Amino acid sequence: MRIDDSTRQDVLAAVPGLRAFAISLCGNVDRADDLVQEALLRALANIHSFQPGTNMSAWLFTILRNHFRSEYRKRRREVEDADGHYAESLTSHPEQQGHLELSEFRTALTKLPEEQREALILVGASGFSYEEAAEICGCAIGTVKSRVNRARTRLAELMAIQGADDFGPDRETRAVLAGNRRG
Repeated sequence: MRIDDSTRQDVLAAVPGLRAFAISLCGNVDRADDLVQEALLRALANIHSFQPGTNMSAWLFTILRNHFRSEYRKRRREVEDADGHYAESLTSHPEQQGHLELSEFRTALTKLPEEQREALILVGASGFSYEEAAEICGCAIGTVKSRVNRARTRLAELMAIQGADDFGPDRETRAVLAGNRRG
């Protein structure tokens, strides 16, 4: 089946967001790429069911999410790397503060309930409106708003964030930067 150029461009424009969402869902870049590829194949195979004028990105995110959930249900009884040796071999120690903060954020993000993490990523990282995220998740807008709020609150607790000063460089780095501005 041949798709028109406009639809093709809409699909291609959604790929980076789909990839980021897939990585956040599964935590593995290679597996995320496979999820995106499978979601795109499914979307193209069912492009006739897409309603022109609706949000292509939301439709694709829904396909990816549903595929991930189906795959997760199939695999949840499987035990991979039970002793953690393989996972340990994949970790790298951060060399800069930003890498450390990102690592702490990722760890805190994995501690959120799946529904909260998913809503936060759709709204906060992928740029979807609450309405679009509700459509993707198949729930009410108020439910998405509640999930995002709870996720943000829990992330702040997990990361011990009490205010805006907790973001960015630590106190010592800020002092050095301030000293350089004066000199």
